[in-house]
Amino acid sequence: MENTNQTAGNKKGSGYKDSLKSMDTEETFDLIFYRPIGYAWALLAKKLGITPNAITIASIFLGVGAGVAFYFNDIWINIIGVVLLMWADSFDSADGQLARMTKQYSRIGRILDGVSGDFWFIAIYVAICLRENETSAFFSSHHWVIWVMAVVTGFFHATQAAMADYYRQFHLFFLKGKEGSELDTASQLWEKFHQLSWKSDFWSKLTLAFYTNYTVGQEKRTPWMQRLRKTLREKYGNEIPQGFREEFRQKSRPLMKYTNILSFNTRSFALFAAILIFRQPWLYFAFELTVLNIVLIYMMWRHENICKGFVTRLQGK
Repeated sequence: MENTNQTAGNKKGSGYKDSLKSMDTEETFDLIFYRPIGYAWALLAKKLGITPNAITIASIFLGVGAGVAFYFNDIWINIIGVVLLMWADSFDSADGQLARMTKQYSRIGRILDGVSGDFWFIAIYVAICLRENETSAFFSSHHWVIWVMAVVTGFFHATQAAMADYYRQFHLFFLKGKEGSELDTASQLWEKFHQLSWKSDFWSKLTLAFYTNYTVGQEKRTPWMQRLRKTLREKYGNEIPQGFREEFRQKSRPLMKYTNILSFNTRSFALFAAILIFRQPWLYFAFELTVLNIVLIYMMWRHENICKGFVTRLQGK
C-alpha cells in the first residue's frame, strides 16, 4: 500500500513538473506561489474541458479589474486590486501549464498570452494617470506630465518584456530543442503571412502581422544572436550537437534571473509598494524607467557578448 501511494505521488509530482517550462527559467517565487496555484487551476480546467485561451481571456478581465481598483485612493479597494492582479497572474500561469499538460499549443495562444499582460498594464497605467491628476498637486497642475511618463514607460515596458521573453525562448531552444521552445524567425513568419488571404483568413493574418512585427523588433535588437543563429544553421543545419547546446545553456542560464526580474513579479512588487506603502503610484513609472531599464541594458549587453564569443569561435576567427 505504501509503494502504491508513493507511485501515485511520483505521478502527481511528474505531472506538475511537466507543466513547467523548465527549472532553468522558472523564478523562485513562481515555484513557491504561482505555479502550484496555476497547476491547481489547470487541473480544474482540464477536468471541466476549459481551454487555455479561455483562461487567458479570463485573466484579461481580472487584470483590467485590478487596474480599475488602483484608480481609487482607498487602501481597501487597492488591496482588492492587488488580489485581482495576483489572481490574474495565477490564471496566466495556469493557461501555459494547461497547454503543456494537454498539448494544446498554438501561435494564437502564445500571442493572446502576451497581449493579456498588455491589457492589464494599460488599465493600470491609465488608472495611475487619472488618480495622480486628481490627488497630486503637481500632476493636477501639469496634467500632461504623468501621461507622457506613462507613454514613455509603456514603450520601455514593452521592450523589457519582449526581450526577456526572447532570451528565455532562446535558452529553451538550446535546452529542449525547437519542440520545447516558442522561438520563431521573422522570415518564416513573413512567409506564412503572405500565404494567408485577407479575405478568408483576415483575423489570422492580422494577428500574424502584429506578431511578426514584434519578432522583427526582437531580432533588430540582437544582431549577434542573429549571427549565431545563422552560423549554426550553416554549420550544423537542424542538428546542433548536444555538447554545444549544453555549453550555451551554461553560459545563458545565469542571465535567466534578469529575464525574471523583467517579468511580472518584480514589477508587481514595485507596483504594490508604490500604491500601498508609499501611496505615490507614479513611483512605479520611475522604477520601470530607471531600475528595469538598467537591468535590460545589462542583460542585452551580456547576452550579445555571449553570442559574439560563440560566433567568433565557430567561424574560426
